[in-house]
Amino acid sequence: MTPTKMTPPPIIPREKLDFGLDGNIPKYWLNGDPFKTRFFDALSTLFPVGERFFITCVRDFKDRTTDPKVLQDIKDFTRQEGQHGIVHTRYNDRLKAQGIAVDAILQGQEKRLFGIIRQHTSREFTLGITAAAEHITAIMADCFVERPEIFEGADDRIRALYVWHAMEEMEHKAVAFDVLQNIAKSTYRNRVGSMLLVTLLFPFHVFRIMKHMFEVDGFSRWQRTKIWAKGLWWLYKPGGLFSPMVGKYFSYLKPSFHPWQDPVVPSYDNWLRILKETGDPILAGNRLHGASA
Repeated sequence: MTPTKMTPPPIIPREKLDFGLDGNIPKYWLNGDPFKTRFFDALSTLFPVGERFFITCVRDFKDRTTDPKVLQDIKDFTRQEGQHGIVHTRYNDRLKAQGIAVDAILQGQEKRLFGIIRQHTSREFTLGITAAAEHITAIMADCFVERPEIFEGADDRIRALYVWHAMEEMEHKAVAFDVLQNIAKSTYRNRVGSMLLVTLLFPFHVFRIMKHMFEVDGFSRWQRTKIWAKGLWWLYKPGGLFSPMVGKYFSYLKPSFHPWQDPVVPSYDNWLRILKETGDPILAGNRLHGASA
């Protein structure tokens, strides 16, 4: 029996939000921990080019539909992803000031995504990459938001930024998938193959960027070894960052899968209410679990 799909929330582009990224944010903003901080910092360096790639791959199929709902979803998806790229560019300016080779990272990603993958694979496959990446970011977002211990001791501004990004990832998590299935008419083989590629490349590039960051930070080889050992345990231990996501990750491989078989997280309504009442994304992002704002 096919699992029941939930009613999705509206996709709401939110523009010109101020997260105070020009303020005095500590280098190791996540509880003073270099590994945890640089993990999220590395993610941020991938977002501007990655979001533009996702937008491009979805818009490849815009002209194949006349359905007003699908066209509006694509438009709202584009606006949300565009804002994510803008905000993470500001975030990355902080990293650049710390000596991180942000420009080189962006150029490398530009070459891989636009110069290699889009030049040498089909539009259906690149859309499959987008849908797979959107699934991974959505289940990661689910984890970050619903497990307050992940961001325990974090700077309020960065925590709020990632909560905002997470909520919007959940709002539009089915757009690329629906275009893949209903407009591109993707085969199951294409869906699985593109997911396997994302599964391999995503951690490889995150860890490669983190390695560069630790070297820029001036840690000795022995210090870096200890940081990696402790950090990888945090990521992969039972009950760690990734293990609760395993079931949802593999659900993507079911032929009957659809993103809205899982609803948005319970804290979504609370976040949305506070943001509407106050207009303050930092306040909204830090009151989900009783965190100070």
